[in-house]
Amino acid sequence: MATREESRVDRQVRLSRERVLGAAVALADARGVGSLTMRSLAESLGVEAMSLYHHVANKEAVLDGLVEVVMAEIERAVAGLASPAPEDDWRRAMRMRVLAAREVLLCHPWAPGVFETRRGTSLAVVRYYDGVLGLMRRGGFDYDLGHRALHALGSRALGFSQELFEPPGEGAEEALAAMAVEVPHLAAMAAEASHGVSGRLGWCDFQAEFEFGLDLILDGLERLRVAS
Repeated sequence: MATREESRVDRQVRLSRERVLGAAVALADARGVGSLTMRSLAESLGVEAMSLYHHVANKEAVLDGLVEVVMAEIERAVAGLASPAPEDDWRRAMRMRVLAAREVLLCHPWAPGVFETRRGTSLAVVRYYDGVLGLMRRGGFDYDLGHRALHALGSRALGFSQELFEPPGEGAEEALAAMAVEVPHLAAMAAEASHGVSGRLGWCDFQAEFEFGLDLILDGLERLRVAS
């Protein structure tokens, strides 16, 4: 029967970067990315924190790795789509790609925040955008319109909307109501807006609102494509 020390050494030997990052994703899913530290990650793997540094340099490297893991999930989801050829219906193909990416992010609601904090350029993200541009090229876009389209899509291509702002406190609508004298239009909008009840990745990033904005952009791009 293995001793406790033998079991600990065995766990350390079996560590890999992939296993460390998989544990980091599971921890972020269960407790939120704010709970992710080198110590908590090591505890979830049953090893000493120092063991992790053979595979990830620090917490920033872990967060970079989380982007890679999520992007790999997105790429697998996109690869499994039965979408039309872009030459036949680029708009539907793009919509399906973006919504597949969003389904992945809905499983990891902490992911948009991590994406937005990364300062370097992730090759995994760049590859994804290259695929988005390739789809548009096959759909009849030249590079100039494709460039403008990427700017218009922004983070939506990855499946989430960048928030304009997020009111402080637990209740966003209540916080805006308290500032109604200073921001009357935003307070009135918050009081009347119907966000829905599911598919939320941010204060104002509900599924219905996301799809509304996505369709608005895709419809506009189609008009420009036809006119070019």
